[in-house]
Amino acid sequence: MEYSGGGATLSEMYQSARRLLLSARDGVGRVERLASAPTSSSYSSAPLVGGASGDPAVAEEVRREVAQIQGLCAQMDRLWRSIPAKGQRDLWKRKVEQLSEEVDSLKETLDRHSLRQKKRILEAKERAELFERANGESSHVLRIFDDEAQAKQSARNSSRMLEEAYETGVGILHKYADQRDRLKSAQRKALDVLNTVGLSNSVLKLIERRHRVDRWIAYAGMVITVVVMIAFWRLTH
Repeated sequence: MEYSGGGATLSEMYQSARRLLLSARDGVGRVERLASAPTSSSYSSAPLVGGASGDPAVAEEVRREVAQIQGLCAQMDRLWRSIPAKGQRDLWKRKVEQLSEEVDSLKETLDRHSLRQKKRILEAKERAELFERANGESSHVLRIFDDEAQAKQSARNSSRMLEEAYETGVGILHKYADQRDRLKSAQRKALDVLNTVGLSNSVLKLIERRHRVDRWIAYAGMVITVVVMIAFWRLTH
């Protein structure tokens, strides 16, 4: 005797459930094969793709088949309980329970696969973030090296400018020394001339005073030059 529910007999529902179970098993095998395929790059910045992540469409189809099998098992569980013959009832009970155990096992396999995929995606994101941070730190180190190179170049330029300023100051001091020698020579000649023509002492004192003023001007120029060199050196360092 065949027992039916919703237009389908118990045997028909069982056969449909078995066909779906075979298809679901094949789908689970495909998902696991795709998930175990090697990735093209362990440090890809994108989440696992291609073989590494499996095929979401396949996994979703298997889940739909598992849900259909579970629905059929629930219907068959109600039907076998209504069988009056104890032998037939026990037989269908074992068949439905075995089918339920098999589909539960498939569901657990899918759940474990889903957990592994979530873990892989999380690890891939962490690797990508680590890779991006490593690139950022490398750029920061390169910027530090560039800054140090620019500082060294600036120091060399400042040293060269200081040497040029020092040479200029030395040249100015030499010129002041030459002018002082010429002034002394001119003074001696003037004194000789004045003594010769018999100029008065007042004129000689005026010349002497002028000589002292010129000497102080020369000293002041030297001091100003030294101060300018020291100030320039401090500004450049």
